[in-house]
Amino acid sequence: MSASRHALIIANADYDDPGLKELASPASDASALARVLGDPQIGDFEVEVVADAPSHVILRRIEGFFTDRRRDDTLVLHFSCHGLKSESGELYLAARDTEPRYLDATAVPSYFVRRCMSRTRAGSTVLFLDCCYGGAFSKGSAAVRAAGDAHVLDNFTAEKPPRGRGWAVITASTAMQYAMEGGRLTEGAGPPPSVFTHAVVEGLQTGDADLDADGEVSLDDLYEYLYEHVREQNPNQTPSKTVEMQGGLQLAHSRHRRITVEPADIRPEMRSAVQSRNTFTRLGAVRALRDQLADDRLPVAEGARRALEEMARGDVEDVAHDAEEALAAVRLRPSATRLDFGRVERDSAVPHRTVTLEGVPLARCCLAHATAPWLRVAQDDDALDVGVDPATVGHLSGDIVLKGVADDAVVTVEVDVRVPDRPPVGAPPGPAGAEAGTVPDGRTPDAPTAVTPAPAPAPVPPPSDRVVIRPQEPPGEPPPVITHDPGPQPPPAAVTVAPPPSLPPPSASLRDQPTVVTHRPAPAAERPSGAHRYPAPDRPTGARGAPLAAAAALGLAATSVVMCVLTAVSGRQAVHRRVHDHHHPHPFPFAHHAHITGAFTYLVLCLSTAAAALLIGGLARYVADARRERYTEGARSATHTLVSTARLFAVPVLVLAGLAGLAYLVGSNR
Repeated sequence: MSASRHALIIANADYDDPGLKELASPASDASALARVLGDPQIGDFEVEVVADAPSHVILRRIEGFFTDRRRDDTLVLHFSCHGLKSESGELYLAARDTEPRYLDATAVPSYFVRRCMSRTRAGSTVLFLDCCYGGAFSKGSAAVRAAGDAHVLDNFTAEKPPRGRGWAVITASTAMQYAMEGGRLTEGAGPPPSVFTHAVVEGLQTGDADLDADGEVSLDDLYEYLYEHVREQNPNQTPSKTVEMQGGLQLAHSRHRRITVEPADIRPEMRSAVQSRNTFTRLGAVRALRDQLADDRLPVAEGARRALEEMARGDVEDVAHDAEEALAAVRLRPSATRLDFGRVERDSAVPHRTVTLEGVPLARCCLAHATAPWLRVAQDDDALDVGVDPATVGHLSGDIVLKGVADDAVVTVEVDVRVPDRPPVGAPPGPAGAEAGTVPDGRTPDAPTAVTPAPAPAPVPPPSDRVVIRPQEPPGEPPPVITHDPGPQPPPAAVTVAPPPSLPPPSASLRDQPTVVTHRPAPAAERPSGAHRYPAPDRPTGARGAPLAAAAALGLAATSVVMCVLTAVSGRQAVHRRVHDHHHPHPFPFAHHAHITGAFTYLVLCLSTAAAALLIGGLARYVADARRERYTEGARSATHTLVSTARLFAVPVLVLAGLAGLAYLVGSNR
């Protein structure tokens, strides 16, 4: 490809004139297309994007884009905007400040673009027009209504490019067809790229536009891919093309390039055995060809592979089956089909993994390419060196596609890039950088701490009560010993740092002397039971009392709902019994029937469980908020959710039960 490749992407989505509808796609169009054209492994263009600019800015950028170019330059100009047609049939491209009544003054005329294309010295120019014609205008807006068809390509074929140079124009649609945005007209919102530009980006990025699989996406390849893809998505939209160019133009590199090995002819006696009428002779030929597949001479192995493929397709079942089994030896077999780099820190050193390619030499003959920009892959004869660039935070997943002589394989790569943990401001870096007055974990000690030089490690308590850390030291130097002695002394009110008289002068290095750090914590009687040291005050201990209480409150609330239903059912039965008992000479009061049916009991249980749910839930919420140091954020959130749900059930039940109790008191003696 030429070393001088330039692209200008013009995207206009917002318009000052109310008659021009806002477009959803141009912003995402510009971003996606700029990314794929600027990728050194795909387009390798120098890309400039002009978004939502007024007409005078766009005109200046276009003229500057085509000026001072050389014969070996390749230029790509992409428009994503509204297309307008004047009364004389001239095509205009809308800018942010375009007024349909004053197109010459406020829009970008097609003849201006055509004139710039004809005057440039660049050897090749490609213009993409992803514009909406007619359908871009507000319904009923006479100010922007176009009469007749706007034949787009007619506006760019009036002139011929100068001799020795050429251009091509590819449009999203012809005449007044609508250029669709994400399956819709310009109505509605949403940022997905338009059908046309999405096809351009997808065809170049995936390499699917390389129809002849030669490793390059030509202009003809891309147009054929666009035509089929756009017509499949929207049969009412027809891309069109006009080309005034000698020879072909390679727009991008393709990732669909496959290794090809020129086969060597198999020996005449082998060819005779392959074509023999005797089945057993052909079976013998399959075994001989299988041995040739492992030959270090790739043309010989490729000749045997192609002969076996012919037999697998057209021979009898037994011979075809043996030929297919023999061909399995040349399939791509990477040692791993999935690599998980785990968690790495952003902007850290690039980790690497190795994937070996197994099998015969012909099977290891392949090309590897990464489908994600953060993937790095280097290939040698029989292995892949895979790395990641941890510059983007988040869970990343991509593929390494292997294209071999016979088939393809995919290695999936995953990595979880995290922001590196930063120590608190002012905190020491760790044991190696700890200062006097702190213990190795960076907290203030509970007892006096002394840093003293000693010729030998100090005596240590029994193993059950000590922690000894022996870091690596240069030979001949005594290691520092950190001992933890749980003595009976209570912690004093202040921390004292006392250097003994034998401490060397400040100029001496502490590394020349062993270091003993002794930490005397509080007596066991003052420490929590089962704890070796007091927890840090800002570190949750994982207590579960509040969440369990909130869960109990929710259970009581659910029970109160059940009791409320039973109260209503039994109360109805009590009323029914009282009505039938009214004709009795000595009728029983309603309270009697309420006790017999159990309505009174259910009412008491309903009131008590609802009240208990509210009480326990409120207590759980209070404890979780008042003792934040004991509960994690998840525990507090779960407590609040459970308490809120319990209240949602218990409050209405309590109100209904109160009304039922009032009704019971009023009618109990009747």
